[in-house]
Amino acid sequence: MARGYLNWSVAKLEEVSGVSATTIKRMEKSDGIPKTMTDKLVDIRRTFETAGLEFIPENGHAAGVRPRNKP
Repeated sequence: MARGYLNWSVAKLEEVSGVSATTIKRMEKSDGIPKTMTDKLVDIRRTFETAGLEFIPENGHAAGVRPRNKP
């Protein structure tokens, strides 16, 4: 969802995050939380947050992402 929001290809996310395209594709195919190394998930999340997105926890609705409010 975050990659699509930024209109990034897998190759772009690989370039910016340092996580391999193979790992990204495997994560995107998984249902729910991917069973992968936690550090890779942290790298990808940090990349999206640096790009200006924030993650929204599940709060009665589905979890998601949105643009971070600028102070």
